[in-house]
Amino acid sequence: MILREGRNCWRIARAGRAAFLVDAAAYFAAARQAMAGAQHSIFIVGWDVDSRVRLVPEPASDHRPDELLPFLNSLLAERPHLRAYVLGWDFSMIYTFERERLQWVQFAWRGNSRLHFAFDGVHPFGASHHQKIVVVDDAVAFAGGLDLTIRRWDTPEHRATHPARVDPAGVGYPPVHDVQMAVDGDVARALGALARRRWTAATGDVVNPPPHAADRDVWPAGLVPDVTDVDVGISRTVPVGETPVVEEVLNLTLDAIAAAQHSIYIENQYLTSAAVGSALAARLKEFNGPEVVAVLPREETGWLEKSSMGIMRSRLLRRLLEADRFSRLALYYPTVPELADACVNVHAKVLIVDDRVLRIGSSNLSNRSMGLDSECDLAIDGQADARLRLAIAGFRNRLLAEHLGATEQQLAEALAAHGSLVAAVQSLRGNPRTLQPLPVPDDAHPLPAPPFNLAVFDGLVCDPERPAPDKLLGEFVPPELRRPIHRSLLGYALVLAVMLGVAALWRLTPLRQFLDVQTIAGHATILRTHPAAPALVLGGYLVGALIFFPITLLLATTALVFEPALGLGYCMVGALSGAALMYGIGRALGRRRMDRWAGPRLGRLRGQLKQRGFLAIVVARVLPVGNFSVINMIAGALPLPFRSFMLGNVIGLLPGILGLTLFADRLAETLRNPRPWNLLVLALVVIIVLAGLAWVRKRLARMAHITTTEKKA
Repeated sequence: MILREGRNCWRIARAGRAAFLVDAAAYFAAARQAMAGAQHSIFIVGWDVDSRVRLVPEPASDHRPDELLPFLNSLLAERPHLRAYVLGWDFSMIYTFERERLQWVQFAWRGNSRLHFAFDGVHPFGASHHQKIVVVDDAVAFAGGLDLTIRRWDTPEHRATHPARVDPAGVGYPPVHDVQMAVDGDVARALGALARRRWTAATGDVVNPPPHAADRDVWPAGLVPDVTDVDVGISRTVPVGETPVVEEVLNLTLDAIAAAQHSIYIENQYLTSAAVGSALAARLKEFNGPEVVAVLPREETGWLEKSSMGIMRSRLLRRLLEADRFSRLALYYPTVPELADACVNVHAKVLIVDDRVLRIGSSNLSNRSMGLDSECDLAIDGQADARLRLAIAGFRNRLLAEHLGATEQQLAEALAAHGSLVAAVQSLRGNPRTLQPLPVPDDAHPLPAPPFNLAVFDGLVCDPERPAPDKLLGEFVPPELRRPIHRSLLGYALVLAVMLGVAALWRLTPLRQFLDVQTIAGHATILRTHPAAPALVLGGYLVGALIFFPITLLLATTALVFEPALGLGYCMVGALSGAALMYGIGRALGRRRMDRWAGPRLGRLRGQLKQRGFLAIVVARVLPVGNFSVINMIAGALPLPFRSFMLGNVIGLLPGILGLTLFADRLAETLRNPRPWNLLVLALVVIIVLAGLAWVRKRLARMAHITTTEKKA
């Protein structure tokens, strides 16, 4: 047996039924049907959870709403003992424009009082919560590569266009291929325990398991299980910074590759893991090693992924091709007719070894999934059970047949005729819908260079194996504010990087032909000299506070438009006015209503702010920590004394605003006159600003240490 508790899986539990759900149309419908039967609890845990996602494309026969949040509300309204828990990743600011706006507000304002929503920020710097789990009454559970979010729905046909494959704005998106597994029995109970543990870690709230879970049968009617009475391993990644560190996903991947005798079949969004690449290369070098067939996306989506994960994937694939001494490696991407320049987004995370091991989960074959992000995979080992081996081989054939535009029978016959998975696939290629060889760049056939090369230091930045050192600021920052610290600092760095990037694009690309600096400066001059400029700026900050817009972006824009002295004044007045407005809203709403929105964090945060509220506000502005408007509302609801609140904002905001205005002034001068001297001065200003922020952090840490020592004395 490959599955071993304590090494490559957390638990091995029994499932009476298990089904392999290919693509979101099947998964969303099955999850909706299971949730419709819930009596006690629904847990939704994901990298992204969107309240607007349509679970079924057509009105359902039960006449309940199609969208996730209204659907949950209808269930909760019908059943007074039912509770729903939605846990999403407290995502990085780089995903702000890809996510539902004001997500927590959507669930808080529009959700039933027994619908609990929280962000999971319990992970190290640079990591993400990537598990994708739904558990209903601890009786049935789903885990795999699919989140309950938008731009995921599709059918196995993967038609170039589909009337139901649109986002909430009605905009279509390319085909998406993904896989989820449904389980019941002890596996569902174990996944329920895992979801509750994650909820407690993120919120501090303890949720009891549902009573008599074994007596509930909420298995979706019409969902035919692929296997019955099967042991399923649950494998996780729990990164450094959480307790304890777990690398079950990595160990399972390496153990499965090492055990392969005939074939390794991979479907994955990424293939960048150094450890996985080394393991595959070693097997390809063996004289009698297994064949490796990988179905991957043709290319990464968006310039950011192309400039990072795309470069790393190309490096690893070249390494595998060099190791393929015996022509046993086949790399493909799926195509469908009339797709033009778009491609099928392979988002699945599937690993099948021979007809023995099947793994479906959330983990990509990337460094992040092996050691940095939280992951959850389900695995079946059919070594000792011919019935399971037949099901695993059948599922692999089903996936390949789908991509090749063939039938499972045709694939099985091709395998029998050729005795080789690679040869069988090659023999069935050529249909309008098929698998095409994945282009791997080399010296003779280079692909177009991405706009930037972010795959520096072998993935240390874009796909790290381990988190950066997590140096927190100690006692003077409340625990509820510590988790987002590094993401907020990263926000400062990203703002600076964007400013420098704009300067570089203007200087080094044809962009300067269209965005003339004098033209831009002219627009800025109009705003600077406009009689209504003070009112416009103040109004912008107040509106920004009300819609929870990132304060750092407002400050940076103001600093770029206005002269340093005036920009400093506008930044301070605007930020303080927005802070006071949200403080007043929080005071008007009161603790009771804010408690509903902020959840259990508010109770603990209240005690921390009472103990060292002024210093906590200062720190939150220097770093800054968390969302500007949310912290202001909580401070008003507690309530923190207004004088202390405003003084903390003044002291905390001033260093950052000074740095931004100084940097903006030098950046503008460099754009106007991009000489080496100005570039050097700009670099020195950046160093001085960062050094100043570091000095302020150390001073605050020292103050906090003195305060804590005095209290203990």
